[in-house]
Amino acid sequence: MIAAFSVAPTVTNNATAAMSEAVARAVQVVRDSGLPHETTAMFTTIEGEWDEVMDVIKRATAAVEEVSPRVSLVIKADIRPGYTDMLHQKMNSLNKHLEA
Repeated sequence: MIAAFSVAPTVTNNATAAMSEAVARAVQVVRDSGLPHETTAMFTTIEGEWDEVMDVIKRATAAVEEVSPRVSLVIKADIRPGYTDMLHQKMNSLNKHLEA
């Protein structure tokens, strides 16, 4: 499965409401997981088996909960058993059409 998720604190400790420090905690959990992933300005996408992906998302959320009493979590998943490396294959398929 591929899951795109965004986790962020709803309460911050600074006047500009910057969230990058708390979000970095979540991204570090993803990076430490060893699963294929990509992080963009709005979402982190991770690929693996259902249980391992959901475990990483849960731990990433917990990392943000450590610094905020309330957390926002958005998840979108593509569940397609038997397929791997779809994190890259989906983009390759899209780019073929854009290059035509």
